[in-house]
Amino acid sequence: MSGQPEISVVVPVYDEEDNLPLLQREVTTAMESLGRPYECVYVDDGSRDGSLQVLLALRRADPRIRVVEFARNAGQTAALAAGFDHARGRIVVTLDADLQNDPADIPALVAKLEEGFDIVAGWRRERHDGFVLRKLPSKLANRLIALVTGVSIHDTGCTLKAFRAELVRNLPIYAEQHRFLPAMSAGSGARVAEVVVNHRPRIHGRSKYGIGRATRVLLDLLAIRMLSGFSHRPLSYFALLVAPFATLFFALALAHEWTRAGGGLDADGARAALVLLSVLAMVVVYFFMLGLLAELVVKASGMHGPGEARVLVKQMERGP
Repeated sequence: MSGQPEISVVVPVYDEEDNLPLLQREVTTAMESLGRPYECVYVDDGSRDGSLQVLLALRRADPRIRVVEFARNAGQTAALAAGFDHARGRIVVTLDADLQNDPADIPALVAKLEEGFDIVAGWRRERHDGFVLRKLPSKLANRLIALVTGVSIHDTGCTLKAFRAELVRNLPIYAEQHRFLPAMSAGSGARVAEVVVNHRPRIHGRSKYGIGRATRVLLDLLAIRMLSGFSHRPLSYFALLVAPFATLFFALALAHEWTRAGGGLDADGARAALVLLSVLAMVVVYFFMLGLLAELVVKASGMHGPGEARVLVKQMERGP
């Protein structure tokens, strides 16, 4: 089908050359069953194997395929962000390139989205992964994310999702934050739904993600929580920062008065105490004024979340 695509399928790719031909056949079958114009946006995330050459060959065979090439490996979140930037459809569907996500589930996600939701997240209820390195950390991460964000999603790590394009284009992400998109969006009023999806064993290649990824996820979760809270109540965060300095100021002031009243403080000691108290007082006033200024900036700019991040690419796009 020609013309402006209604649906954009965004696929981050990193060393998946053996999986790509079959993946494209399955995506084509799923998308043609919908009978609507679509495109496939593959983002090569600095692959070291022949993934880029396979993608370019697929592109020559099907003009609905577009290829974005990164100069170096930047990570899954950066690859998805670049795919969002280049997607032209009003609906954006994301999935992994390792064939564990089933493209046959795409029509169900799109249908659910068009019931009036803004995001539909896939839920891999039956996962074909190792328990210790994949399933257990995933369960713990999902529980923690729900606890911290207040948004309950069964499977935040599932890449198979459907979005309204205007939502993802206005929601900058970086680091490992792609998994937090439903929670971040729901916190801003987006309507989020879940659909149980098929999860398949990996056929070719090996997983790129290990237990070490958990540390980055935890740090990103902390950053999102702090930044989202800061964007609504900056003065409260500066108040927390001021609290230890203010406590120390009052404690030293009381100790100074107690010691001076007892005659146990000489002239040099008194001057040093006054200098220290003056410094603490200036720190308290400084951070308090920064908090007030931040409140004014947030209210004037309408800030609602983390700032935008961009990734350096060698060649942003191949194809029209």
